[in-house]
Amino acid sequence: MIFDVEHETMPREDLEKLQLMRLQNMVARVYENVPFYRKKLDERGVRPEHIKKLEDVALLPFTEKQDLRNHYPFGLFAVSRENIVRIHSSSGTTGKATVVGYTKRDIKTWGQIVARAFGAAGATSADFVHNAYGYGLFTGGLGIHNGVEEFGATVIPISGGNTRRQAMLLRDFGATVITCTPSYALHLYEAAKEMGIDLKELPLRIGIFGAEPWTDAMRADVEAKLGITAIDIYGLSEVMGPGVAIECAHVKKGLHIQEDHFLAEIIDPETGERLPAGEKGELVFTTLTKEGLPMLRYRTRDLSRLNTTPCRCGRTTARMERVTGRSDDMLIIRGVNVFPSQIETILLETDGLTPHYQLIVDRQGTLDTLEVRVEVGEPAFSDQIKNLQRLETKLEKNIKEFLGITAKVKLVEPKGIERSEGKAKRIIDLREKA
Repeated sequence: MIFDVEHETMPREDLEKLQLMRLQNMVARVYENVPFYRKKLDERGVRPEHIKKLEDVALLPFTEKQDLRNHYPFGLFAVSRENIVRIHSSSGTTGKATVVGYTKRDIKTWGQIVARAFGAAGATSADFVHNAYGYGLFTGGLGIHNGVEEFGATVIPISGGNTRRQAMLLRDFGATVITCTPSYALHLYEAAKEMGIDLKELPLRIGIFGAEPWTDAMRADVEAKLGITAIDIYGLSEVMGPGVAIECAHVKKGLHIQEDHFLAEIIDPETGERLPAGEKGELVFTTLTKEGLPMLRYRTRDLSRLNTTPCRCGRTTARMERVTGRSDDMLIIRGVNVFPSQIETILLETDGLTPHYQLIVDRQGTLDTLEVRVEVGEPAFSDQIKNLQRLETKLEKNIKEFLGITAKVKLVEPKGIERSEGKAKRIIDLREKA
């Protein structure tokens, strides 16, 4: 289902004209109303009237997460406080929180793009949506909630936590769509199984998952265990929240970006140079319609590539490749660049293991070490010790062959890795404490 035919199927020539008009208006607005951006543009000798074509976005400065922290809490807002109707914020676990503000129009826009996302995922107005993203300052819960209501489906605002109760309500309420992180979906599956509830026997048919990177192997695992179609949704609070991009249900070959609201670029993460469509690099977004907290060239640190070829679903918007890692969560182990998703792929291709794992990075003397802790399933755990040792050795060999690094693999008992109600904590870096 295409929720907004006019904008989702707009000819690219018309779409780019709309993007340029909105870009020009937005640059003029931030130059007038945000001292941070006015100073940045003046330093570059750039004025709003210099933006004459879409490619001129390269004249604009980048915005980084640290810029929001430096102007905490409201220093980058482009409207007066009385025009902000909602505040969201990141957790701030790596420093000051990043705070985002929305006008009434922003909230309406956000609801519309999430409604588009549900249409792309294959939902209908008859669906019951079990929304297990956290409510509160995190954008996931309320962002999805508003979009479901805009779409016309029924939302069940369960939020995060209380997993056994969630499993019970999935059965009792007959939800047909579930939204949460993919790791939490697997946690729900385990809780339901312990309660004698087989999620595959429930009316569930679609899962819309985001907020953390996940591999195709994890997708296959989620789909098999829950008996659903698993759809990847993308968003980040600094740009808007969930709904910036989503896969269409029957293609799963990239996430359609809501390009009438967000101008996407791919850059070289080292040099900042723009890369052509099809090349892999860091994803950068410029907001085109956001009023409360507009962003010029926000560096997401997410690694992806853009594809502008037509999609079979009929949408004309560019697609971004599923995020496979981040330029800032990349591990460097003895000079080798490693992404958690690479190790996850190796683990999930191995029989007997669950999708729950942690990477423990430490330092012995001057050398970095990597320990991979991964849960085994019940059948494998009951196996002989020598067979488990062989499995550890096999995994260490595979990691060495495929990634070129030496890692110590430690198999742990079922449920031996702490579950998360939100984003799974995959990496524990002890080097700063060493």
